[in-house]
Amino acid sequence: MKKILKLLGAILLVAVFVCVTLIAYLTIDEYKPDDVENVTISGNVGEMTKMGQEYTLMSWNIGYGALGDNANFFMDGGKDVYTADETRVRENLADIASWVDKYAPDFLLTQELDRNSSRSYFIDELERLNSEGTSDVFDYQNCFAPNFKVSFVPLPIPPIGRVLAGEATYSSKEMASAERVALPCPFTWPLRTFNLKRCLLVSRFPVEGTDRELVFVNLHLEAYDSGEGKIAQTNMLKELMNNEVSKGNYIIVAGDFNQTFSNVDLSKYPVLEGMWEAGIINIEEFGSSFSFLHDDTYPTCRSLDRSLTEVDNRNPENFQYYMIDGVIVSSNIQVNHVETVNTEFKCSDHNPMVVKFVLKSE
Repeated sequence: MKKILKLLGAILLVAVFVCVTLIAYLTIDEYKPDDVENVTISGNVGEMTKMGQEYTLMSWNIGYGALGDNANFFMDGGKDVYTADETRVRENLADIASWVDKYAPDFLLTQELDRNSSRSYFIDELERLNSEGTSDVFDYQNCFAPNFKVSFVPLPIPPIGRVLAGEATYSSKEMASAERVALPCPFTWPLRTFNLKRCLLVSRFPVEGTDRELVFVNLHLEAYDSGEGKIAQTNMLKELMNNEVSKGNYIIVAGDFNQTFSNVDLSKYPVLEGMWEAGIINIEEFGSSFSFLHDDTYPTCRSLDRSLTEVDNRNPENFQYYMIDGVIVSSNIQVNHVETVNTEFKCSDHNPMVVKFVLKSE
């Protein structure tokens, strides 16, 4: 009995030592970005943005190339951590590039794009999309801001491992500058050490013949907090938007809000019992200077509690769908078209949004 107790004690001491060492390492290694950081812009410079010309924007959470229709994910009630093999990740990225090519946007905003992550087999997805895609948006400038940068995420079993992921903005028009603006983090130590550090990727485009700028805000707001994180992040976004409008700039905000605009018909994709429920962004709190755009013909996101390849998962009464991706534009922008593209969630758990717009001269 004494030998057994000694053995159990030794195992416990080793386990405690490993845990303490891991927490210490994660604390020292924690990603601590500044409130505002300049972001490197790569690629060839395109022509300047013009007033009166129609442009196309595509915004898409690409699910790091691993959340196709076959995927389920443990954080959504599924069981898998690694949701695709390397072949499927490459297939998903090729499909994503094909959809982008089909719509040939002038501006492409992506979320959940991996650069060096275990879960996507260390594929640099920014470069991969560049090599897969043929539209002009891949031939010119791009920038990237990390919002998930951890050497090793120890949870669950098997662990997520290394992650470098974030938001990327591509443009065929001249991008003058880009910044990473840190958002409030709702998590405390030690969870904070291996959690996401959300941000806004703010890119600026000079408008020909004016001293104004077209400002894009690429975002992916909090998902797994109790609600206060999303509220704080949305309030910070609102302040930035109002500041840009006060300068006379054009502003477009697009991405995964992990919330639903209050002008969306919530009855179309009802929340099923026991499923995650998105918060609501009250658009009236933003005033009359902005339009909140969506197209609910198709949902923008699906639950990952199970794969879409199972029977009857296409029916909103049997499967959870959401409208949590959207676009916000300032009132000096004319919107000609808004579309949620129906990809049937084959290559990502989100559908892309496409908006055609014109910068007004007045």
